[in-house]
Amino acid sequence: MSSESRNDAAVQIDGVSKSFAGTVALEPIWLKIRRGEFLTLLGPSGCGKTTLLNLIAGFLEADEGELFIDRELVTQVPPHQREIGIVFQNYALFPHMTVAQNVAYGLRTRRVSKAETAQRVAEALALVKLQDFADRRPKQLSGGQQQRVALARALVIRPRVLLLDEPFSALDRNLRTAMQVELREIQTRLGLTTVFVTHDQNEALSMSDRIAVMSRGRVRQIGAPADIYDRPRNLFVSTFVGDANLFDATLQGAEGSALDLSVGGARLSLTSYQDDLPQPGPVTLFVRPEQCRLTDTNEPGAVPATVALSVYQGSYAELHLDCAAAQGGRVMLRVPAAEALPAGAAVGIALPQTGPAIYAADEANKEVA
Repeated sequence: MSSESRNDAAVQIDGVSKSFAGTVALEPIWLKIRRGEFLTLLGPSGCGKTTLLNLIAGFLEADEGELFIDRELVTQVPPHQREIGIVFQNYALFPHMTVAQNVAYGLRTRRVSKAETAQRVAEALALVKLQDFADRRPKQLSGGQQQRVALARALVIRPRVLLLDEPFSALDRNLRTAMQVELREIQTRLGLTTVFVTHDQNEALSMSDRIAVMSRGRVRQIGAPADIYDRPRNLFVSTFVGDANLFDATLQGAEGSALDLSVGGARLSLTSYQDDLPQPGPVTLFVRPEQCRLTDTNEPGAVPATVALSVYQGSYAELHLDCAAAQGGRVMLRVPAAEALPAGAAVGIALPQTGPAIYAADEANKEVA
């Protein structure tokens, strides 16, 4: 890639790959991380996301390819010279040091003066709202406070890039949500290029400018959260990000984006966003739960189903339906709690006329995380 194309990239990954003892952890990847953006590496355990993060950090050496930070080739540069801030899953705080000493650690190793160190530590602690905790030790802090200390330590060196590896996985739900908001506010305020690793799809959707969905050492799709959720490009992304209903269907024909399908005996005319439609024949139809609605069994185009279970979720209810046309025999819909139906009720499922995706029937056998 030319130097001109790197001008707006904080991190440029050109064909980087990694194997361990002959097992491929990361196939060659090309990825440009824009200056100031919040990019999330999302995928299941073992997909290669932490390996990629460690390659950016310099903790691992790539088998092939090149890596640039701010247009500087850093493939052979050691971690401490890359000017990268890192927040680990386990925080990695020194238990014998105070909060201020932990935050100052990176500055001391860089031989920053005492006066400047004191000022920058105070600024970093104020940024994460821990200015009153400078003299405490990690064991005197809550999990969320320890996480803030780790974040302040990463920010105090004024990194070119901030890397975070599942930083909120040990926190309870409410604290996790609060920390997500706080981190995003800080990152936006500082305009700091950030690479965030998680397996949590909701975390990725709510925090990211862009998401790179990974599986088996490959980036399967990269885009804005709405693109990933609303327009998945393959069956893996469809089912890994968000809830998915999959139906066995037959594609009778297609003209442009207009599809003629049969699902469970119902004949449907749908419009898809896809530009790589499979050939006519058996296909898998992908539909989000919120794209489906309940209807009468005799409505034209309705797919027949029976309510198996209604799960109360506060403002809404999840209806789990037995449906012969669905893969696995089940479909899930969400309805207002007051509209929940009892088990055994016969219903029809009305599928949307726009928005679904279809995949070749044999693709399901290839999509193993």
